[in-house]
Amino acid sequence: MAIIETRDLTKYYGKARGITELNLKVEEGEFFGFIGPNGAGKSTLIRTLLGLIKPTSGEAKVMGKPLSLSREYLEEIGYLPSETTFYGDMKVSELISYSAKLRKKDCEKEAKALCERLELDTKKRIDQLSLGNRKKVGIVCAMQGNPQIYLMDEPTSGLDPLIQKEFFDLLHERQKEGATIFFSSHVLSEVQHNCTRAAIIREGRLVAEGSIQSLSGSNTKNITLHGINYIPDDISAKSVVKMQDGISFLYQGDIRQLLSKVSMLPITDMTINEPELEDVFMHYYEKGDE
Repeated sequence: MAIIETRDLTKYYGKARGITELNLKVEEGEFFGFIGPNGAGKSTLIRTLLGLIKPTSGEAKVMGKPLSLSREYLEEIGYLPSETTFYGDMKVSELISYSAKLRKKDCEKEAKALCERLELDTKKRIDQLSLGNRKKVGIVCAMQGNPQIYLMDEPTSGLDPLIQKEFFDLLHERQKEGATIFFSSHVLSEVQHNCTRAAIIREGRLVAEGSIQSLSGSNTKNITLHGINYIPDDISAKSVVKMQDGISFLYQGDIRQLLSKVSMLPITDMTINEPELEDVFMHYYEKGDE
């Protein structure tokens, strides 16, 4: 069942583009990655799903309910914004308790466990916390109610590597319990290592969607040819990078045809491997590529 679904969802801020005709479907229980650089439209989509901003056109459903009924599903969403801002004079414990009361839930036991795992000092005031510790507070507030959906917008900024690992462990545990994780990021390695499916957004439009394996692998190969600094016109190459002793590019097609053409070139060596998600991502962001 699609727990998040959008149809031609569009949001403009005056003449400025937010998202354009976005068609996206996230199945229940998925760990879904939403990839794009800052300004691509990731936060716009999340805020629209939360009902914080109204779309210009199109429609969306969360848990089968339209955006106009967002109040009926918000209690089942744990939201972590990319930038966390809280009341500075409150203690961490007070803020977490206040957040739980807004949900009308007793989250004391779960909040305590989360604070221990994230090494968060609940006795300090918010204005005494570093960026990373404020982000921890946001994580606890988002997760303590055990919601069905997690909307995580650039959640790892400011977290040290050990806490990042603990954070992803927590998300995977929640996913195993049946929760859906919608994870927005521009850190491609995070998406590749943790998500099952992902979508790439460019300038407000969806340019690719699929399993991590299909996005980073499929019949696309990363080819490196040593001993030459050019590619013949009859080889369909993408994301070409010139190096000191050769040239590297993405190739999508019949590998036997490629080998036949390469055998005619004065190369000294050749390597073929699966591309990283980052390589594919950069292909979609090359100027002129659609």
